[in-house]
Amino acid sequence: ELVLFDYKDKDGKVVKATGHADRNGFFYVVDRNNGKLQNAFPFVDNITWASHIDLKTGRPVENPGQRPAKPLPGETKGKPVEVSPPFLGGKNWNPMAYSQDTGLFYIPGNQWKEEYWTEEVNYKKGSAYLGMGFRIKRMYDDHVGTLRAMDPSTGKLVWEHKEHLPLWAGVLATKGNLVFTGTGDGFFKAFDAKTGKELWKFQTGSGIVSPPITWEQDGEQYIGVTVGYGGAVPLWGGDMAELTKPVAQGGSFWVFKIPSWDTKTAQR
Repeated sequence: ELVLFDYKDKDGKVVKATGHADRNGFFYVVDRNNGKLQNAFPFVDNITWASHIDLKTGRPVENPGQRPAKPLPGETKGKPVEVSPPFLGGKNWNPMAYSQDTGLFYIPGNQWKEEYWTEEVNYKKGSAYLGMGFRIKRMYDDHVGTLRAMDPSTGKLVWEHKEHLPLWAGVLATKGNLVFTGTGDGFFKAFDAKTGKELWKFQTGSGIVSPPITWEQDGEQYIGVTVGYGGAVPLWGGDMAELTKPVAQGGSFWVFKIPSWDTKTAQR
């Protein structure tokens, strides 16, 4: 996922850039005119596999001891190593959003870690062919998912919203300074793009693992979201899969109308 945006650097020069929040836990800002890396910073907590990204080379500076060793002779698996983020990523497929008005990215991330180890590679029809074993674990007791508003030019965290379950839905930012996303326990939520205040939520009846969309019809703005739980977290999530067991299955499309805005009185 590469999001095109413009920003001003420390000298006031406008940089035409791309933003990318990688599975590895780092956010990359690249000048899209010349391909030069402008900034790289963590968007999740406690990254263990690398200390930082070298801005000159674009390469991660890896921490020692984060690559699991091969199994010893006579053993079927190697010694486990704890790493963060896990292979499901600090952010996975679910798209982030950018607001031209605030200049912020809104990143749906997850604060988790995994224990993983090498093992003998044996093909079994219908099973994952990984050559490794793993167990994904919580990083914090009170939350896994985080919706974070971050400044791409500085890497500053502006605001954060925490969710008990992993965030696997996309994010949508509107011109009216609203940010929408869905949660694993079925809530569709709206936030103030500047402050992160939760303004509204609606229980849809099933977990949300899709990106919201918006459109105009007959002069009115609508927001839609597909609802129905599934995907990688309940399948491969380890401890996270246990968290998702109470989530009801489902398959529906919900549509909401954004209230009209009176520009003269600044009231809905």
